[in-house]
Amino acid sequence: MALMNLTIILRLEMDKQKVSFGQISTIISNAGADMFAIDVIKEGPNSTVRDISVKIENEQIQHKLVEAINNLNGVTLKHVSDRTFLVHLGGKVEVTSKLTIDNREELSQVYTPEVARICNAINDDPTLAYNLTIKKNSVAVITDGSAVLGLGNIKPEAALPVMEGKAMLFKQLAGVNAYPICLNTQDTEDIIKIVKAMSPTFGGINLEDISSPRCFEIEERLKQELDIPVFHDDQHGTAIVTLAGLLNALKVTKKSLEACKIVVCGIGAAGIAITKMLLNAGAKNVIGVDKTGALSSKDTYENQTWNWYAKNTNPHNEQGTLSTVMKDADVFIGVSAPNILKVSDIKSMADNPIVFALANPDPEISPELAKPHVGVLATGRSDYPNQVNNVLCFPGIFRGVLDCRATSINEEIKLATAKAIAAVIPEDERNKDYIIPGVFNEKIVPNIREAVVEASYKTGVAKRKEV
Repeated sequence: MALMNLTIILRLEMDKQKVSFGQISTIISNAGADMFAIDVIKEGPNSTVRDISVKIENEQIQHKLVEAINNLNGVTLKHVSDRTFLVHLGGKVEVTSKLTIDNREELSQVYTPEVARICNAINDDPTLAYNLTIKKNSVAVITDGSAVLGLGNIKPEAALPVMEGKAMLFKQLAGVNAYPICLNTQDTEDIIKIVKAMSPTFGGINLEDISSPRCFEIEERLKQELDIPVFHDDQHGTAIVTLAGLLNALKVTKKSLEACKIVVCGIGAAGIAITKMLLNAGAKNVIGVDKTGALSSKDTYENQTWNWYAKNTNPHNEQGTLSTVMKDADVFIGVSAPNILKVSDIKSMADNPIVFALANPDPEISPELAKPHVGVLATGRSDYPNQVNNVLCFPGIFRGVLDCRATSINEEIKLATAKAIAAVIPEDERNKDYIIPGVFNEKIVPNIREAVVEASYKTGVAKRKEV
């Protein structure tokens, strides 16, 4: 089980005659928790109320601790506050007005009757919505809750905190207004219909946490049927940041993308998108591995996407298990499951291998086991160097496409984004533990925005004349 490092606050009312604080401290320690702060809320001659701040590794320890305190005579547990829950209290985003309405004249300008002039102008020329409404700087973050983080298929309401968090990142990092929208349907046609119906409000659509293979059809159909950019972040965001990290890892290890044997493990939405990015960037020898083993054109699969994959990869038709095809590989990219890669697999790779173990929160191999045997290691986790994190990608991409009013996010834009992220790290700073910039690096969004705008004009998808 991955460490969660939760912080909880226990509010305790203690009878001074029946229990000592030393007993409380012992219970906390015995439960495997770490007390780091005590705040006196109310003090009386016979009783005291205190907030005890405690760090715990997982919710099981919390349950154990709460049970032990409830069984202690002379103590009343008033409530337990989880700091993460407190952050989400009442939601994490809100809508605010850019103007104040202080008199009837201002009311008439922003609403009735004078707003009718704006409505008529847009009705005559719908492109004016980009200048006169929120459309210019708005993105819908849309999910059906079918593939949320490591949680899987959950209710749309349960997915809302994730979408809110994404909206926060859009705003803070790139100044983009993003609206979290969770749909109460997982029907492909319904989702396409709903997104198309709401599209006039937005300058872009960010699809999020939609399960494979439905995500492919939903995105492809929307790209064809809408004139605003549509981006499925779980596919393309992961692929873009993975390629950005790999470009720098190849420089560190002095390897060539074209000459590398690359094994991609986990051929779902992210694995397929990563592979397409690698091929577009110039990779020649990519082998996909899933539960059935290496995908090869010698075989036929029920999953039609896998048939496409097999036809366009694995040029030497290698077959067998992950361990079999790992022999002499230069690069391993995992977007699959925990602990499926062995040290012996890494030892069988080519010299100075590159390992991207991106399963989250538990990677394909423990970083501690892998690091002594690799040239460069990356994970999806924030507590190790070289985190592959989609946050590096989507704010800057949408900042760019909104600014030049691009109609789509094509392969050239994605490739330009990957190169822009990689270029944030200067040559004299690039090393095996620094191939991917940190999320809060202030150069990332401007770098991406410039690259996206340039690629949009170059490929003819930008509709705005000047930026």
